[in-house]
Formats: sequence, C-alpha cells, structure tokens
Amino acid sequence: MAHLRSRRRLGLAAPLALSLTASLGFLPTAASASAAPPAQPVAQVTDAPALAYVVNTRQDRRTIESVKKAIATAGGTVVIAYEKIGVIVVHSANPDFAKAMREVRGVQSAGASRTAPLTAAGTTDEGPAQLMTEQQAARTQSAAAGAEEPLEADQWNLRAIGADRAAKINPGSRRVTVAVIDNGVDDTHPDLAPNFSAAQSANCAGGKADTSAGAWRPYTTTDAHGTHVAGEIAAPRNGIGIAGVAPGVKVSAIQVSDPVNGLYYPESVVCAFVFAADHGVEITNNSYYVDPWLYNCMDDPDQRAIVEAVNRAQQYAQRKGTLNLASAGNSNNDLASDAIVDDSSPDDSTPAERTVDPSECFDVPTQLPGMVTVSATGMQNVKSYYSTYGYGVIDIAAPGGDRLYQIPDTPSKNGRILATLPDGKYGFLQGTSMASPHAAGVAALLKSRYPHATGAQLHALLKAQADNPGCPESYDQDGDGKQDAVCEGGKRFNGFYGFGIVNALDAVD
Repeated sequence: MAHLRSRRRLGLAAPLALSLTASLGFLPTAASASAAPPAQPVAQVTDAPALAYVVNTRQDRRTIESVKKAIATAGGTVVIAYEKIGVIVVHSANPDFAKAMREVRGVQSAGASRTAPLTAAGTTDEGPAQLMTEQQAARTQSAAAGAEEPLEADQWNLRAIGADRAAKINPGSRRVTVAVIDNGVDDTHPDLAPNFSAAQSANCAGGKADTSAGAWRPYTTTDAHGTHVAGEIAAPRNGIGIAGVAPGVKVSAIQVSDPVNGLYYPESVVCAFVFAADHGVEITNNSYYVDPWLYNCMDDPDQRAIVEAVNRAQQYAQRKGTLNLASAGNSNNDLASDAIVDDSSPDDSTPAERTVDPSECFDVPTQLPGMVTVSATGMQNVKSYYSTYGYGVIDIAAPGGDRLYQIPDTPSKNGRILATLPDGKYGFLQGTSMASPHAAGVAALLKSRYPHATGAQLHALLKAQADNPGCPESYDQDGDGKQDAVCEGGKRFNGFYGFGIVNALDAVD
C-alpha cells in the first residue's frame, strides 16, 4: 500500500508557462519549435512497449486539433484531450514519440509520464496500517464513557487542534465537499456513508474519469490509505467509531492509483483536479506524490512535461475556486536546502541515485504554486521525526502522528492517527498523509463559516487561524546529541510549521 521511500512535491499558452516558471524560480527552456509534423505516419514498433505520455499545447482549438493529427502521425493514440488546459493524454509504442512531438508547432512540452510499460504506490503515510484490536477497542470504549464517539478517546489528534470542541459550535456544512484524491474510498463504511458524495466521485486512473457506481472504491481491502484519509476529514458524529475534523461536511473520492501497480501517475492526477473543479468540489486533499519521480527536474524534458501538465490542472481547479492541500513528505528532507539525494526514482522501474536541487526539481503536486503544503506534528505539537520541512515551502502544520517520540496518554498509547479502514474496520496510520487531511478538515470548517470565500481567501484564512509554537530550542529527537533537523525562521513563520499548526476551534469561533 505505501512506499517507505523518502517521500511523497507548472495554463493558457506561453504566458502561463512563463508565469509558472517565474513563480518557481526557474528559467523556461526554448520556446516550442515550429517545424511541421512528419508527412508520413510513423510505423508502430510491434515489439516495443507502449507508454503513456502527456502533451502540453497552446489552448486554442485549432492548435489542439492540429496536434491531434500530429500525434496520430507520430504513432500515438489520444486517450483524452483536456482542451480547457491544453493537456493531451496519449499512448504510444513509438520510442521516439515524445521527441517527435516536441518538434510540432503549438506543443509546449511533451514527455513520458511513466517508465514502465502500460501492461505492467506512492503515498505519504509512514508504513502499513496498524489495525485496532478488539482489546484496544474495548479499552478505548470503556475509557470514552463521556465521549460522543465510541473510539474518540484514542483520537488525541482531535483534541490537539480543538476539533472536538469545534464540532459543538459548527461541525461543518453539507454544502462543502472535500475530495480525497487517493487510492479510493470505501464509501460503504458505516462511518463514511452518511457524508459521502457519490455525485462528486470518480475513478481517474489512466487519465479518463469513470463515474460508474463504485468505481471510486479501493481495488482491494488492503488499499486503506484513501479510506483512512476520508475518515480523518469527515467521519460523522453518529455514535459509531470515530469522528472527523469536520463531521458535518461531505467527502468524495477520486481514485487515481494504477490498478496494476498502485502508483499515482500524472495523467490520473490531471484528470482528478479537472474532475474536482468541474464538479463543484471546494477542497481537495492530496496525500501522495506523483509517480514515478520523487522530484521532477525541469532540465529533463519528460519530467518537465509532467510538472507542467499537473500544474495546469491544479491551477485550473484554483481558478474555479478550489483550494488544494498536499502533504509535505516523510523523508525529513529540507526542501529549502541546496541538494537532496533521491535514490528511489523512477519507482516504476529501476531506481538510480541522483542528487537534486529542490529549487529546480519539484515534488509534485506539493511544490506547485498555490498548493497548501502541510507538515506533520505529534501529540506534543512538535514536528514529527519523519516530516519533511523547509522555510518558505511549508505553509501550515497539522497532526500526522509520531509513534517514536510523542506518545499520548490514551487507552491504546498509540502515537499514530486512528481512522477508518475498508471493510468497516479502524486502524492507525502516521505520516504527512495524515496531516494534510486534518488541515483539509479545518479548511472545510472555514469554508462552512465563510461560504463565499474564494479559494485564495480560504488559503489566507487557513494560515491566519494557525497557532505557531515557533522553532524548538533543540530538535534532537533520538537523544544522540545531534540535531535531527534545523528549523529556520521565527515565531510567526518558520520551516517546521510554516504559519503554524491548524486550529479547528479558532476556525469556527
């Protein structure tokens, strides 16, 4: 279900590409070439594997139709064309397909979205789910005599951000929906069904939305990640199991994991952002990185195309009023540093160690412009040992759990986050994957309180309500005398917590 690799982070024509590059601090490559496509179709190589590609074009219909013809000539098949953002998803067995497309008039970037053949799972939780045992559940329910939900005594995370008290003031509006872009949500779970929005759910794996009934569900009951995230956001206060941060809002599911290998490919994520925006979703939660590259470097034409395709989609969602949140990652990396070692990419074939500059190589979607980037804390409101950080990169922090150094005094004594799992179960997970949905839940409460707030205004409100503990005097979690991470900044804004830790009570009061 989850990688233990060190984690899971640019729309118009040339002007969008330029604004995107400027906002991320890198220079654009040469403009698209104006050469005409080959006169004769390229013969398919019968023994070559087919790959998926993203082709990013100018967004006028004439250009897109011309590029579609060039795609066919180059041996490609269009899966879907997102004309409103100028992104075309293509399959081709021509090993020179991307190179050929980069020479076509109107094509601004093109590249393979994977390194593995189509016929052949990146998340940001730290390890597999730990099921709650019957004994733990019994102890928790016994200790929760005064709690509204049977397992709430083990939800230290709700109390840490005042979500238990916030629910008594405003549990959130059913007019607000948070879409969980992930590996599916089991909407039949009794602690999710009452708040689930099927009309805003789909399966986007492969790049094209499937809205048939149940298509958004996990492929297997071991694909627990999305179901856990959904429960953290919006499990209702119904006397069953747990409660979410915003128990009165709706939650939807957009399945983006590949059914063969469980990875989250770019074309699937492009589909998800566009679908969410077009179906009235106010907030999306993105607890993943886009596979197969942990960091996408702009000097690589394939990776550059991935960055631009996903960024066009998420910026389209922003323009439609959607607020997008993303987890920071579990590598304890400093995303404001000069160099990071990535030994896990590409994760769909054979990884090779490389050193990347995080100012030029981007964790997608986390480092894209306008995304709310969320780091993780434990029950002591200190950065979790695994959480990635970075001054100027992290926007806010939220509970993600810490099983090693921040152990709560709860019935189960478990520093992880308790939430829903498929097949009616409950279990513990930790990671920035768990932090982001807490922040998404608080954003949903803010949207409920300020229903006319735009996505940008909601972004500002989310930062304004946060409580910042400031940089710790020491961050030697394992006690070996060495600092495990260095926090830069002050009480108002710093690299561990951004503007601070979200506060659900402040959001509603």
